[in-house]
Amino acid sequence: MARLPRLTLAGHAHHVIQRGNNRQAIVLDDTDRQQLMDLVFEQARAHGVAVHAWALMDNHLHLLLTPTTADGVPRTMQAVGRAYVRRFNNRHGRSGTLWDGRYKSTLVQEEGYLLACMAHIELHPVREGLVSDPRDYAWSSHRHHIGQRVDRQLTPHPVYWALGNTPFAREAAYGERVRAGLSAEQQRAIADATLHGWALGDAAFVQALQKHTERRVARSPRGRPPMPVRADEP
Repeated sequence: MARLPRLTLAGHAHHVIQRGNNRQAIVLDDTDRQQLMDLVFEQARAHGVAVHAWALMDNHLHLLLTPTTADGVPRTMQAVGRAYVRRFNNRHGRSGTLWDGRYKSTLVQEEGYLLACMAHIELHPVREGLVSDPRDYAWSSHRHHIGQRVDRQLTPHPVYWALGNTPFAREAAYGERVRAGLSAEQQRAIADATLHGWALGDAAFVQALQKHTERRVARSPRGRPPMPVRADEP
């Protein structure tokens, strides 16, 4: 079966995952980690893409991005991928591919879904068993969002901004949502949408997106549908 073209639209948040080939490491030390994230922010700026959240694991990278143009995300990821592989291979005396093919991505509905997706990204180190508290993991945007670090390269999403009238209020409200965690239902929905390229949102959101593209934006009815994300959960 031919793979579907990526679903990408200007002005919409995208959850992006880029994995290492055969699940191999894409970073071996903090120098690699810093170089990769520097490239992400550099290329995002160059292509008009806002970075809202991120988490870098040893063998994959999560990003929450909003492009100003339809090709902003693919151009950013292509530029990062090419430049980083050259640096990584030169630094570690290796050759060949580093990435597991194309990056995975999904469009994310703002209401009821975006904050859950942010939490999903920043809780990934906990799910991987690296830390028991996301505040203890340095290579994500979580410390910024709860006021423990300032990262001026991040762009706060309007949904995050609406959590409070002051930075302290926003940080406290978001921290509470992350501490509340995600249900298994939410985690399955986010993972399924991202890995298969379906839209992450309710029926009205999916229908609205479908008007902008001939590509299917949701799983075929004959398949087993992903579990919905409840808008009233964190």
